Amino acid sequence: MRHAYLRAMETSGSVGGDTGWEPATLTVREHEGGALVAAAAAYLKTHSYGEYVFDWAWADAYRRYGVPYYPKLLVAVPFTPVPGSRLLARDAPARALLLRALGALARETDCSSVHLLFGDDADYDAARANGWMMRQGVQFHWHNRHDVAPVADTTAPIVLPYADFADFLASLQRDKRKKISQERRRVGEAGVTFETLEGAQMTRADWDFFHACYRQTYAEHFSTPYLTRDFFARMQDTMADHWVMFVASRGGKRVACSLIAIDRAEGAAFGRYWGALESIPYVHFEACYYQPLQWCIENRFRRFEGGAQGEHKMARGLMPARTQSAHWIAEPEFARAIGSHLKQESGAIDEYLSELDDRSPFKPS
Repeated sequence: MRHAYLRAMETSGSVGGDTGWEPATLTVREHEGGALVAAAAAYLKTHSYGEYVFDWAWADAYRRYGVPYYPKLLVAVPFTPVPGSRLLARDAPARALLLRALGALARETDCSSVHLLFGDDADYDAARANGWMMRQGVQFHWHNRHDVAPVADTTAPIVLPYADFADFLASLQRDKRKKISQERRRVGEAGVTFETLEGAQMTRADWDFFHACYRQTYAEHFSTPYLTRDFFARMQDTMADHWVMFVASRGGKRVACSLIAIDRAEGAAFGRYWGALESIPYVHFEACYYQPLQWCIENRFRRFEGGAQGEHKMARGLMPARTQSAHWIAEPEFARAIGSHLKQESGAIDEYLSELDDRSPFKPS
């Protein structure tokens, strides 16, 4: 939610124009020209790409009934499934007013709905109080923790960060530990080495190589990258300290790259963008999971948020974490139908999380 990040999205052409993301930033003031009390980064959307909360079935239902679902109003950070405040407000009354203003903006622009994605608890408390519908979701997060034996005067275990990657591996069940070790060994046997670059260490040539890998990944899936090269140039210029790059080389030639976003104050790492110019077995897992996790352990980061989808992440120590989103539907009949669907979906999410907990890769404590 930094201004530099959101502005880079717009000025780089990653949103706006013909992207289907029309910026519609909303501000609330005490009176005309008065003090700013609330704001939201919002976008008029003509599709549902790049959101990580999937509502294609809703759009299809609208289509089948001959009712337009698009445009819709989205309150989110484009292409970024990182939780945090989305309703920037001075206090609870200002936040409630901002929600009502979003509904008014949706009506003025003939939007079918408003969607608030990856917000924080204050956002969702306000949304519930204003009659918005809540939706559950699942991401996969890794936490830097290691339970050791309790001290003499308590039965509670002491939770310490992992000492190193080997300590993390030791916390996993034998089959998971063996598989990760085998995958890392195969990467080494293929002659692949990794270089870690942080912040100002990343030159323009490094960013150029990363973006070439990033484009290649989309090309292999017959798709178009969301983020332009200019966006990453602006990240280099304005937010370099918030990025870490892992570059794979073989035989003196760079072959693959991954990129994570970091928040040093919070001790959290996010995401990863990834791509490879050559197909080498297991380099994807090394670049996207093992190198970032090793970096997090070495730098005493608290967690690595691996983002949406991918149960295969559990075998690498990323556990399911519940996420939420809030939704306002303009048309009452559709609102009732979607509300009923969300209740059923919430129960299914509960069962899914319970099932995933039973498949934990960690040793029993």
